[in-house]
Formats: sequence, structure tokens, C-alpha cells
Amino acid sequence: MASSSAREGGAGESLRNSCSDFARSLARLPGSIVEGLSRSIARRAPRSRPRSIQVHQQQPPQQGPPPPFVPEELFFFSTFEQQYGNYHPFFYGCRFSEVLGIAQREGKYVFVYLHHPDHPYTEPFCRSTLCSDVVVEFLDANFVSWGAVSNRGEGMGMVASLQPGSFPFCAVVGPVSNESITVLQQVEGPVTPSELVEILQRTIDEQRAAFRPSRAADEEAAAFRASRAEEEERRRSALRLRQEQDAAYLESLRKDQEKERSTKSLHQEGITKPKASPKYPGQAARETTTKTSQIRAPGHQGTAPSHRTEANTKIMIRFPNGERRQQSFHHTDTIREIYKYINSLAIPGIGNYQLVRSYPRKTYGHQQLLVTLQDAGFHPSVTLYIEQLQ
Repeated sequence: MASSSAREGGAGESLRNSCSDFARSLARLPGSIVEGLSRSIARRAPRSRPRSIQVHQQQPPQQGPPPPFVPEELFFFSTFEQQYGNYHPFFYGCRFSEVLGIAQREGKYVFVYLHHPDHPYTEPFCRSTLCSDVVVEFLDANFVSWGAVSNRGEGMGMVASLQPGSFPFCAVVGPVSNESITVLQQVEGPVTPSELVEILQRTIDEQRAAFRPSRAADEEAAAFRASRAEEEERRRSALRLRQEQDAAYLESLRKDQEKERSTKSLHQEGITKPKASPKYPGQAARETTTKTSQIRAPGHQGTAPSHRTEANTKIMIRFPNGERRQQSFHHTDTIREIYKYINSLAIPGIGNYQLVRSYPRKTYGHQQLLVTLQDAGFHPSVTLYIEQLQ
């Protein structure tokens, strides 16, 4: 009995040590893996020594289609929020290859979380550790985070590549090139928030000098972002112009139809209704006034200013220091109103910045100040992040 307890204690200690050991390996991923992880990777050599990974074609098991209107890239994000709420690390809702590109441009490592929905440790780990304040703020400030469900889509390819021994499973990887990543750390099994932050901080300290984008790469990335932003702004301007033209045409058509219906209605009333003699003095004058108001009613309704309803668009704003603020706006407000609200808070440390939406990743700078919240797709709610500009 004592021997059995000793073995169990040794196994538990081994599991705990696996969370703090730095498992560094170079995982060569082909283009098909990086572009979607649609290929599986053969079993690797033991972790105690460097290993080379042989890539082979493997047919993935049949999977059911994702829920309606939920793209595969957003399946993990949607599933996670349905069960654990919307307060969690900022997981990028895109393909893993795009996350590697974002990490290279921002000079950060990628925090990978493989979600096993049926594992008994998954729920307490997600609620108590992954969604805790200290972990959320630490990951948002220092990593580009990405998650996937372990038994579908790109999650299956990551499981085949990283071969987790236990769940919950997290890894820190660094992009080396378009075809390879460096696995800097693996955390297997349940850990507390302080333990996870300590492991991640040690990984950053050890590898701080190992991955730094060059100045030329920074300039190239900045030029690429500027080009993409300019192209996106041109596209949005053209789309906005078409929408305004369509709206003006439809409004004109509606007024013409309403005027035509009103004219026909008045004409029919004049033909079918007999003129009744007034029963008492003043009745004829009141009926004349009523008819006059009926004739003017359609035109008055068409020109009366619309009254604003109550604020119906909720904007959650997350600041670089981890602080979160939620504010309600009207869907016809412009993005300028969000900037005015942020500037009115006078939060220290915020200088030149722009607003960023996670998926699809879009930036909303000063060129989009006149775009309404409804046209920007913010209605009825959205979460925006503040990105500091150099």
C-alpha cells in the first residue's frame, strides 16, 4: 500500500515538473501544415533528445459540419464563450498560419491552447486558471493567443504535431520561418494561475534574446500594414458610397410610392363619400380642417425628423493595461464617438492609438471616424482593443 502511494506521488511530481520544464524543439512544418494544419505529423522521437519530424499524408477522420453561420476558424471561440463567458484571453479567430504572421509582425510568441471538451480537468482549468484576471492580463500583454478544439479542424493537426501527453494542454511557440516553428514550452495537466504565469514568464526571460524581428522586418511589416490599411479604406469608401446611393434611391422611391398611394386614396374618398350636411354649427369647418390635415399628413411624415431611441449598441473596450470599460452607443453614432469616449477617460499611458477588432482582424483609425457603428458591424455588440501606435 505504501509502495503504491509512493508511485502515485512520484507520478504526480513528474506531472508537475513537466509543467515547468522547458521543452524546446524545432518542429518543421510544411506549407500545408502552416496553411491549415490539414496534414498530420508522424509520431516524434522521445522528448529527451532532439528529434526530426517526418511529414506524411494522412486522411483526417470525418467530422460533422460546424454549427450554422459559425466558420471553422471561430468554432473554438464560439464554443468557449458559450460555456465560459466572454471574459477570457484574446484568442485570435483565424487560421494558425495567420497567427504566425501576426506574431512575427508584433515580435511576440504564440500561446497555443488545445481544448479537450470532454476531459475532466478542462472545465476547472478554463474557469479557474485560463479565465482568471492575472492570466488574461498577462497573456493579452505578452502573447498572441490562439486556441482550437483538439478533435476537429486545425486542432487535430496541432495534436498530431505537439502530441500532448495530458490535458489541459498549452504550448508556447515561436515562428522561425514560413515553414517551421520553435516549441519553447509545453504545459500539460492542471496548473494554478500563478504557476502558469510563472512558467510563461520564465519562458519569456529565457528566450527574450532568441526572437527579435530585425529593423528591416519591422519596416517591411509596417509598410505592409499601411498598404493593407489603405486598400481596406478604399474598399470601405467604395462600399459606403454604393450604400449611400442605394439608400437615397430607395428613400426617393418610397416617397414617390407613398405620394402616389395618398393621391389615389384622396381621389377615391372624393368619389365614394357623399357630402353630409352639417348637423350642428362648426361641423363643416372642423371636417374641412381634418381633411386638410389628412392631405398634409403623408408629406409631414416624410419630412419629420426621426427621434433617437435609447442607446442600443454595447461596446466593450480593452486597454493595454488590462482595464476593461463597457459603454452603450446608438447604432447611428460614428466611430468618432468611441474615440471621444476613450479620450474622456484620460487613462495614463495611452498616446497615439487605433481601435482593433479581433475577427476578422480590422483596424479602425482616424480614416474611419465618420463610419457609423452599424455600418462597421458593431451593432448590437462588439469587443474592441486599443493598439498603441509608434
